[in-house]
Amino acid sequence: MPLVTSTEMFKKAYSGGYAVGAFNVNNMEIVQGITEAAQELKAPLILQVSKGARAYANHTYLVKLVEAAVIECPDIPIVLHLDHGPDFETCKACIDGGFTSVMIDASGKPLAENIEITKKVVEYAHDHGVVVEAELGTLAGIEDAVSVKAEDSSYTRPEDVEEFVTKSGCDSLAIAIGTSHGAFKFKPGTKPQLRFDILKEVEQRLPGFPIVLHGSSSVPKEFADKINQFGGNMPNAIGVPEDQLREAARMAVCKINIDTDLRMAMTACIREHFVTNPADFDPRQYLKPARAAIKSMVAHKIVDVLGCDHKA
Repeated sequence: MPLVTSTEMFKKAYSGGYAVGAFNVNNMEIVQGITEAAQELKAPLILQVSKGARAYANHTYLVKLVEAAVIECPDIPIVLHLDHGPDFETCKACIDGGFTSVMIDASGKPLAENIEITKKVVEYAHDHGVVVEAELGTLAGIEDAVSVKAEDSSYTRPEDVEEFVTKSGCDSLAIAIGTSHGAFKFKPGTKPQLRFDILKEVEQRLPGFPIVLHGSSSVPKEFADKINQFGGNMPNAIGVPEDQLREAARMAVCKINIDTDLRMAMTACIREHFVTNPADFDPRQYLKPARAAIKSMVAHKIVDVLGCDHKA
């Protein structure tokens, strides 16, 4: 099937009490690892491309990689989504360039300005059959082109969501309930806890409306330990507990974003390979197991965290 929008995916996810995985892609091996896992599990899939990924790999290369994945995975619906579009121009370029979904992130702006910017993107996107994700509240952390200091982050105000969605016309809404970007989401010694009270109130104010969680990597300890064991330096890396993500998926959250865990799975595998196979110099020798590590990690997320297997 061709690339699709997330509209039907989210309707099924909302009613079914699960979330669709939105995984960031940067190169061929990452695309392959993600899509092979989803194809085997018959799970719907969102492949995300960030501003940084477009700068690194080139828009056209990434689109063609995803189009190849669509051919290789005929049994599942796949969305090609722009993650954290910083402005109208970037969103327009992706809409014109084959994306089926875009995110406009004007969450750092005052509410009225966020609505105005989002509405402009929505109008253009809808005219071209593309859906739009927007954001209210600001996540802390650093990941790709997103960098927000903890003191500048803010939880989503539930009292703003109805006005925002009604006036902007967005199709899904990313909210801030305690997740954050990157591998260092919480301070050591603290107990990570998402604000389910905010999520519940948003759900009550926007019944049936798809909610998105950004910054939702769990930063598995085995990846961090392996990275550190084989020459890395990631002390005190802490992510979002997977049981809390599963609970969010049972509620209004229809899309959960995962990027850091992909990077860590790949990096841990490559670091181990370099140390244990010092004579290897062919990239295929270390990228093949790295691709397999991504596939295994994504399969775990789809089944155990998202509850999304066999939903295509």
